Amino acid sequence: MRILVTGGAGFIGSHLCDRLIAEGHQVICVDNLFTGSKENVAQLENNPNFKFIEHDIVDPFFIDQKIDQIYNLACPASPVHYQSNPVHTMKANTIGVMNMLGLAGKHGASILQASTSEVYGDPEVHPQTEEYRGNVSITGPRACYDEGKRYAETIFFDYQRMHGTTIKIVRIFNTYGPRMAFNDGRVISNFITQALKKEPITIYGDGSQTRSFCYVNDLVEGLIKMMNSAKEITGPINLGNPGEKTMLEMAQKIIALTNSSSKIMYQVLPVDDPRRRCPDIAKAKTILGWSPTVELGDGLQKTIEDFRDRL
Repeated sequence: MRILVTGGAGFIGSHLCDRLIAEGHQVICVDNLFTGSKENVAQLENNPNFKFIEHDIVDPFFIDQKIDQIYNLACPASPVHYQSNPVHTMKANTIGVMNMLGLAGKHGASILQASTSEVYGDPEVHPQTEEYRGNVSITGPRACYDEGKRYAETIFFDYQRMHGTTIKIVRIFNTYGPRMAFNDGRVISNFITQALKKEPITIYGDGSQTRSFCYVNDLVEGLIKMMNSAKEITGPINLGNPGEKTMLEMAQKIIALTNSSSKIMYQVLPVDDPRRRCPDIAKAKTILGWSPTVELGDGLQKTIEDFRDRL
């Protein structure tokens, strides 16, 4: 198939491109390089089945070649990046999403939206099921991302109802692995970078807040299973690892794995930062036959080795 991956030079997108190329597909990678990097797809640049196009999906995108599938991953995913230009973040999740839905309609392509666990906000239900409607601030500094992704899900279903578009929606929980940006402000990249540099490990709040971390290869497997599922399977479906860890546990584990002398430093918790985050993946298991397989220690070791090499 010929497959379009927006945000394909990003952390998750580049791993997805690798996998699709390995399966024999033609891949068109579209990225504006705001948070993505050509280095992430450098290993594919000489592959005849791979094409990179620098483009922002907020601007109209046209292509004459027949497209079979579209994975829409184009949007900054870390607070430090999506808050740096919140208006553009909203545009990516509104205008950009509509542009991709229009492209899918033109080509009769299936389209998958990379939504997020952030649609649940600071959840009052634990673990989070897909039926939970969330506890999201609409005025806070994170709202541009949270509400943008909620809008994207809404317009996906509107296009399906009005135009018969084949849609797929996944809600991605915290993901980690090689090629994460050093400066993306997320906990795994922060902790590993600080530990390797023997700098203080920064924990916001008292360290009791939780996240659930899924290795990137597991996530990519889930994305592909969702895309290739039956047409009537639209989602949203949670993709993540239900193994819940506190921030303090994660910091201690990374210090041990890196054999670092870093000390832990506590800072004030950011506004609207969720206290708990853990997916219920019952639907992913029963509908897609998917669940994560990479153990946290193994995934962290591979991620640390990648960070050490790049640093």
